Amino acid sequence: MRKVLERCPSCGGELEIRGLRCTACDTEVHGHFTPCTFCQLSVDQAAFLQLFVQSRGNLTEVEKILGVSYPTVRGKLDEIIGVLGGTKVRPPHPDRRTILKLIAAGELSPEQGLVELRQAPREED
Repeated sequence: MRKVLERCPSCGGELEIRGLRCTACDTEVHGHFTPCTFCQLSVDQAAFLQLFVQSRGNLTEVEKILGVSYPTVRGKLDEIIGVLGGTKVRPPHPDRRTILKLIAAGELSPEQGLVELRQAPREED
């Protein structure tokens, strides 16, 4: 399915929806409408979000389906959160304790956790 244009193809400016027409009865509605927040997502981001919801928010399952690393999946989700105007649920480099909790909760595999632990900031003694 094709998406509605979000930006002017000439100058890149924001587009405004000014009219709608019913395909069944030809009723037309004219005015100034703003597209929904989710309309800001690219086709790829929308597909990722659909997969994420179908996976009940389980990033490890999304990782397996897409065949990419857990940090890649988390990065895609963080990108979508940014587009939607939200804040990231957790920092890009969680501390060691947080990583261990994610492993214990099953949100990270031990292998993924090891990768994250290697990237995590060292705690000061």
